[in-house]
Amino acid sequence: MAMGCVFFHIDLDAFFASVEILDNPQYKDKPLIIGTPGPRNVASTCSYEARKYGVHSAMPMTTALRLCPNAICIPGRYSRYSEKSKEVMKIIKDFAPGFLQVSIDEAFLDLTGMERIYPLPGRAAKELKRKIAEETGLTVSIGVATSRFIAKLASDYHKPDGLTIVPSGREMEFVDKVGLRKLWGVGNAMYEALERKGMQSTETIRAYTLDQLKAMMGDKSGEYLYSIVRGIDPGIYQGARKSHSISSEITFYPDVYSIDALDSCLLEMASDLSFRALSEKVIARSVTLKLRYGDFTTTTIQETPDSNLYSSDDIHKVAKRLLRVKFKGQGIRLIGLALGQLYSGEEPEQKELFSEDKEKRRALEKTILSLSRDGKKVIKAGLLKNQVNDENES
Repeated sequence: MAMGCVFFHIDLDAFFASVEILDNPQYKDKPLIIGTPGPRNVASTCSYEARKYGVHSAMPMTTALRLCPNAICIPGRYSRYSEKSKEVMKIIKDFAPGFLQVSIDEAFLDLTGMERIYPLPGRAAKELKRKIAEETGLTVSIGVATSRFIAKLASDYHKPDGLTIVPSGREMEFVDKVGLRKLWGVGNAMYEALERKGMQSTETIRAYTLDQLKAMMGDKSGEYLYSIVRGIDPGIYQGARKSHSISSEITFYPDVYSIDALDSCLLEMASDLSFRALSEKVIARSVTLKLRYGDFTTTTIQETPDSNLYSSDDIHKVAKRLLRVKFKGQGIRLIGLALGQLYSGEEPEQKELFSEDKEKRRALEKTILSLSRDGKKVIKAGLLKNQVNDENES
């Protein structure tokens, strides 16, 4: 691969499920779903054995169990996932300075200008994969390309434990090989709209001018399609990560229309963010909700409550409130949650605002984090609330 711009996209393979298999070898080679059964719940993720049945992340649990009735279902242990994510991200961050974490299980590295240290990107990627596997027991798939967008597509091309390198000048060829249906950002709704207009491949879309695509698909979708079918990075991951926030995102395929399913995802993300904040010894003041619709329109809404956010319950209550303000029944392609206005320390800035109930909840989550580091399984009661309600209703 000729040196120029060089980006790695590192993606942990079936991350939550892989952590469970690492800690519980009896789950190896079995269909495993991270999620609790119930009509209101969704699968956080699943093992590759479960994916053979058609199960995928963010799928309603009722659908997942219909496809794979013999699946083993277990609740998520988000403090443990946060801990393992931190281990992996430290290895990646120490490998090269151009580090950009985009979720709990994926990150980018910018190796541009590092030819003297890493003259062969492919060899560097193999070394990074080896270090992660040896030090954490987890596998990653890496995509190497001249842009973040192509690198992200490449990391998904040979999963699990894969390495795909897209040489400079062959981006469009690679996009054609991936196929329109599997391009990041092309969901069911967009694919069906393109199909109705006779555009069923990347090649047919390239026959249209930018103005024609914008007229047929709208300005944002038209510009996005024009770029990606040519292997041009549309700029989704431009810029550095904000340093004063902790965030988590879930991308859906197909789009999700159920507010209950979205709320289930918010509950999981709130737990993940709470444990990450505890691990980093910070306390948050604000919550930001991000929704991306099927047409790539993105909206955000932020709330800074009267008191600080000390637990996953605090975070989830605010997130749920924001979801009900913004969600109007449209198909959701991506949902994101971020904690902002962080300050260092484990104690509140204003002790008088820290109620006994909040103090107990934060103490409980600190205990769970500590026990998970010792390898003990702990399930927070609040995360089982939906499961209990669903069982009572059935």
